[in-house]
Amino acid sequence: MSAQDADPFGLFPFQAIVDRPPIVWPNGARVAVWVIPNVEHFHVEIGAEAPDIRNHSRRDYGNRVGVWRIMEVLAKHGVRGTVALNGEVSRFYPRIMEEMTRMKWELMGHGLTNSVRLTGLTREQEANVIGEARAAIEQWGQKMRGWLGPGLSETWNTLDLLRANGVEYVCDFINDDLPYRMNNGLYSIPYSIELNDMPLFNMPSIGIDEFYRRICETFDVLYEEGARNGRVMAVALHPFLIGAPHRIRTLDRALSYVASHGNVWFATGSEIIDTYRQQER
Repeated sequence: MSAQDADPFGLFPFQAIVDRPPIVWPNGARVAVWVIPNVEHFHVEIGAEAPDIRNHSRRDYGNRVGVWRIMEVLAKHGVRGTVALNGEVSRFYPRIMEEMTRMKWELMGHGLTNSVRLTGLTREQEANVIGEARAAIEQWGQKMRGWLGPGLSETWNTLDLLRANGVEYVCDFINDDLPYRMNNGLYSIPYSIELNDMPLFNMPSIGIDEFYRRICETFDVLYEEGARNGRVMAVALHPFLIGAPHRIRTLDRALSYVASHGNVWFATGSEIIDTYRQQER
């Protein structure tokens, strides 16, 4: 058995990026860039003897204010978001759902609430969470093709339960710059915690100029490598963080920088997976 065929995790084979077959993105793009707003609902009553007003209201700011700033910036650059959607957003924030639907953003599953992780759930409980998340997205006329676990959490049952619910790609494995096919038929798509405002802007927080630099330098490297073989770049956003007044213009600047290059494809998660699957060998 070759190293290429080895399967150290039992979930997917090892593949060195230098051995990957060529991938050609539409119009000869070197980099497929997808932007993932995490639109979430948090429970004020979970995990505390008293309401956690400070943290809950900070996150609620994202749904009341921040997400609308992100929508404006992405629309300015012609970028359709791929939303990591807590299913409970459909219940508590229909106004946000209406606008995301109008803008033709893709909706992918992200559990029901980020107050509850998948780890620790029984198989039946997890199946119910995934099924309810799927139903919430279907209410808005979409199929749940993609999935990001709350906090990138999974159990040993997750991948098979996702497949049973019609999911096609998953974002939890942040281990490549190209999609790949997993053993159960799901596809992994490149996601990021390196270009993710959640770990970067929480304590200790990096400066907003550092976030801009990281996006630009990441793009520069992937763009250079993309001349030899296509690459995927993910930018993960949370409305209560990047949507704050002192940060939102940096997102605008960063997207302007990326868009100023030729051979860039702003895509949704499903568009990336569809294009990859057509060329998979």
